[in-house]
Order: sequence, then structure tokens, then C-alpha cells
Amino acid sequence: MRAHPLLFRPVYRDCLWGGDRIARRYARADAPARCGESWEISAHPDGPSVVANGPFAGRDLPSLCAEFGPALLGTACEGRRFPLLFKIIDAHQPLSIQVHPSEQSAAALGGEPKTEMWHVLDAEEGARLVCGLRDCPGPRTLRDAIAAHRVPELLLECAVRPGDSLFVPGGTLHALGAGILVYEVQQSSNTTYRVYDWDRVDADGRSRELHVDKAVAAIDWRAPAQSVRRPAAEPDSAAGNRRWRLLRTDYFDLRATEVRHEEPVRMDGGSFHALFVRDGAARIAWDGGELALPHGTSCLVPASLGAYALRPVGDAPATLLTTTL
Repeated sequence: MRAHPLLFRPVYRDCLWGGDRIARRYARADAPARCGESWEISAHPDGPSVVANGPFAGRDLPSLCAEFGPALLGTACEGRRFPLLFKIIDAHQPLSIQVHPSEQSAAALGGEPKTEMWHVLDAEEGARLVCGLRDCPGPRTLRDAIAAHRVPELLLECAVRPGDSLFVPGGTLHALGAGILVYEVQQSSNTTYRVYDWDRVDADGRSRELHVDKAVAAIDWRAPAQSVRRPAAEPDSAAGNRRWRLLRTDYFDLRATEVRHEEPVRMDGGSFHALFVRDGAARIAWDGGELALPHGTSCLVPASLGAYALRPVGDAPATLLTTTL
């Protein structure tokens, strides 16, 4: 593989609960006026990413994974399927109360397993997330609440601010509240079971479909409630840049680096690096070239690249999120 950092054309989703912050915050003139999701790096058939730069421009990510396998994905990845999906989500209105299947329930329910996490990029004053159920009420209590339109009374909510993260294992009832912009890292899946949608209707007066039976079967009733996680500081890098571990799971590891000076990065071939420029702007340099990474850019670094360096643009530092397997 002629390894080089890959940029992609975002796949935008016009969702009834979406807003305009993705276009405004990241100067994306190609985003729709109402945009709920930007699929940043995806090999899922419902929205595969297409390369926008270099010799692979015009190729989609699934075909590159099939052709190059470990050279792109890394030796820690089983098979030649890109295992994760990266999104920016703008919740202008609250999302539906929903659950995704876990590894254990997906096969029985006919869906794809989906464990995910949210990293909060922006949040209005008082914004909240739904992160489970109060006091583990059980299937019958939840079904009765759905029928009576009283689901909000059962929900466990938590206030959030920019920089917070929330881990959402498959089987957890959850939702983004209104006024929140997040970066989402998830298993490559598009299976969602809704239990409540705030009694909303679309422009034609129709409610969105609920999936009560599958949702009740997918919920892990014994799982402990998740809580908001604050960044955990790691030792500063040799270059004097600050680093934080945001979340480590069985599926991915997410860190943040505030780049004030050039940050050299060595890769061991085990995993690709998925970068997102959370704050400021940066450049990525490698043996063979250099590439601009403006604010809000997502970039996939192939596992076989070996080494690269990150540099801030201008006097202000740049903060990048890095996800690995």
C-alpha cells in the first residue's frame, strides 16, 4: 500500500432532530441546512466513506480495506472489515430514547452489535444526556410507561459540558438531549431500537416507528448505570504537549493531545489512527508529504505508515482526538 493519511467526503444525514452547527462550526458549505449527523469515517454499507485526497481519491473505504487489509487496518483488526464508525452528531432537539444490541443480543435479534461513546464538543447551558434507567425498573414497568407515554419518568439523566465523555455499551437505554454536539466513536453498525420519541410527528403528521419488543429484548437489565467521565491526564509528551486518555474499551482507545509544538508519533503496525481536529487547526507530516487538517477535519492514518508528526497552525495550540484499536 502506498500509505498516506486519508481524508474523506462526509456522509451527511438530514434528521428531524438535527441542527446547523456542523455547517457553522466547521465551515462546511456542503452540509444540508438541517444536519443531524456527519458520518466522518465509515465503511458501513448505509454510508461508506469515499477518499477525497491522494492516489486513492474516489475509492471507497470498504474496497481499500478489502485490498490492503492489515496494511490499512493494522494487525489488531480481525479480518478486512473496518470495525468502527466515526460521526459528528448535532442534537438541536433530543434524540429518541433508544437502545442498540450488544454482542450477545444482536445475533438473536437480527441486528448489528453497537457499543459506542460520545465526546461532547459543545453543549448549551443545562444540556443533559440520557444514560440508562432509574432503579432498573424491568421490562413490564417499561412497557407500561411506553403505553402511557410516561417514559421520561424512568430515565436517568446527567448534565454535560464540553470535554465530557460517556461510554454507552450495547444494551444501554440512552439518548442525546437537546443542545448537544458530540463526536461519536462506535462499532460499525446502524441498528437502533426506539422505545420513545417524545410524541413527535414529521411534516406529514406521522410518528416514527418504535421497536418496543426488540428494544426490551436488547436492554441489559443487569448492567450498571454509566456516568459522565472527565479527561484523565497522562504525562506530557517529550515535545511538551499535553495528553489525556478519554476512554479505553474492548473496542477502541480514545485519547486527546493538545499540540503546542511538533508532536512526533510512531506507529507499531497494530492499528490505524483515526484523527479528529477538535480545536484549532493542524498539519500532519510524514515521509513523503504534508497535509493540512483544518478545524473539524477527520483523517485516517493507515497502520503501515510507520510514523508521522502533528504541528499546530498559527500561534494557538491544536487539540486532536486519536482513536486506535
